[in-house]
Amino acid sequence: MATIRSSTFFLIFSRVVVVFFTSPCFSDPDALQDFCVADLNAATSVNGFPCKPDSQVSSSDFFFSGLSMEGNTANLFGVNVTAGNVLSFPGLNTLGISMNRVDYAPGGVNPLHSHPRATEAGVIILGEVLVGFITTRNVLYSKVLKTGEMFVIPKGLVHFQKNVGPGKALTLTAFNSQNPGAVILPTNLFASNPTIPNEILAKNFQVDETVITGIKSKFGSS
Repeated sequence: MATIRSSTFFLIFSRVVVVFFTSPCFSDPDALQDFCVADLNAATSVNGFPCKPDSQVSSSDFFFSGLSMEGNTANLFGVNVTAGNVLSFPGLNTLGISMNRVDYAPGGVNPLHSHPRATEAGVIILGEVLVGFITTRNVLYSKVLKTGEMFVIPKGLVHFQKNVGPGKALTLTAFNSQNPGAVILPTNLFASNPTIPNEILAKNFQVDETVITGIKSKFGSS
């Protein structure tokens, strides 16, 4: 009987451990105060910024006008991302949300990239935009969206947007992180500092090293 009781106890205990360590209590905890406006001049802590003293907080900390202004799309990709994250809007600190404005010139592309810390949801405000993402099984999901239509990009997956309409395009995107991060593949691979050796990139893409040199030159690297 003692052996049976021990086995039963171990089984129950192991199940409790599994449930406990996979439960939502191990996600980011809810804030324990009304707000925590980021002190951007302080050292970054493990998961966010320290709070400014309440005596230094003002109404302006909770309002951000950056997304109201059109971005300059005169660049290689014909796109401009205006980030409304904790780095530009300190009132978002500890709240787990942020937004971006993305402006597209005709034919502009938001290049292949991923957000390592957030799922993305977006809505087309102006124009027609091709939106797509690639799964870890190398399956592409994509669709052309028009004004008022919405999309979602699962956390961490590589994705892109392209303006396929006749004029400018505009999207607003939201993230479940105050600082979602962005890994932009073209600049990540061909404009890193220091640069990835040409032979590594050539082997990965199965091309001659001269091709890699040509691509790097477009990004001011070699």
